Amino acid sequence: MGIDYETLRDPNAEYTMRDLSAETMGCRAKRGGGRDVEITDVQTTMVDGNFPWTLVRVYTDAGIVGTGEAYWGAGVPELIARMKPFLLGENPLDIDRLYEHLIQRMSGEGSLAGVTVTAISGIEVALHDLAGKILEVPAYQLLGGKYRDEVRVYCDCHAGEEREPAANADEAERVVEDLGYDALKFDLDVRSGGEKDRANRHLRNPEIEHKTEIVRAVTEAVGDRADVAFDCHWSFSTGSAKRLASTLEDEDVWWLEDPVPPENHDAQREVTRTTTVPIAAGENVYRKHGHRRLLEEQAVDVIAPDLPKVGGMRETRKIADLADTYYVPVAMHNVSSPVATVAAAHVGTAIPNSLAVEFHSYELDWWGDLVEETVIEAGRIEVPEEPGLGVTLDMDAVAEHLVDGEDLFEEA
Repeated sequence: MGIDYETLRDPNAEYTMRDLSAETMGCRAKRGGGRDVEITDVQTTMVDGNFPWTLVRVYTDAGIVGTGEAYWGAGVPELIARMKPFLLGENPLDIDRLYEHLIQRMSGEGSLAGVTVTAISGIEVALHDLAGKILEVPAYQLLGGKYRDEVRVYCDCHAGEEREPAANADEAERVVEDLGYDALKFDLDVRSGGEKDRANRHLRNPEIEHKTEIVRAVTEAVGDRADVAFDCHWSFSTGSAKRLASTLEDEDVWWLEDPVPPENHDAQREVTRTTTVPIAAGENVYRKHGHRRLLEEQAVDVIAPDLPKVGGMRETRKIADLADTYYVPVAMHNVSSPVATVAAAHVGTAIPNSLAVEFHSYELDWWGDLVEETVIEAGRIEVPEEPGLGVTLDMDAVAEHLVDGEDLFEEA
């Protein structure tokens, strides 16, 4: 039946545009896209991976469940249980409001940073999965759509004899040729065997030369087949970091990550400004506020937020938007299960300045078994088009790898 829009615009007509809008929304609600949905339960369980992954599920009275993940940390499940009463009866589509609600309600527990933000992150990721399922759109659509169909993955690599340059080079060759990655990262805070005192963070010249040999061996082994970053894990003094970076300026370094401790942004800025080697940091600060000075003072060349730790998907998007103001690319730190890894891919496809997403579990042969879908292929994640995150937990695999004492999710 055709619609007489002139009649609908007539304020004296019995059937107005407002009525049509209400009826349309009512139909949409029946199809699963309406707002008449309430949260009925929040549950967690922990999987014993190479880190203790905290999986989060948010349940609704519509029978739709969202799955998320929080960065590992002592007390995260307990904090999520503490937040559950603040979510019951709420509409899961109001992601931003619920996020800010939790930040405010948990201020006493320290929602500026730390495990409280991490716990909120797990809930926030689950809300994106849930909202996408309710609205029948992939999660990236909730973030503004996509720039790319697939997201590049860099593989965090570990050689058996990490202090030996040749062992690192051999592992780089294996990961490129056998596993198909064209982006790698190796640790550079390994012992050379000649350290006098690691506590003072000072690098002697032989130690700098040893680290340079590792970089040179790996980058020469892969050539132009792969980009290679190197992680320092906040290990060095400002002066030593500057000397190390200066020595590496002639090497093909994708980025040098966390060369100095994360507390002092001035020291971070000093290192970054005195070298042509790209410097990355960001995994150990929280929310957009924690990243603000790093970006505003141009203290990094690459920003590396950890999505299930930093505040979740929208918070990572906000950090990426701030970074884009300074033309800084985003390489998301990631030590997660497939759940948060795919969440990072959804953010990675929705931002223009995505560089890569980390994969830290290539040595864990059952990592991909936790979900029914294939996540990483040949160093790429093809961003799912299914509603929500687009991955489904394999409950048998989850049950098989639970942390001792943990219980599987219950049906709500």
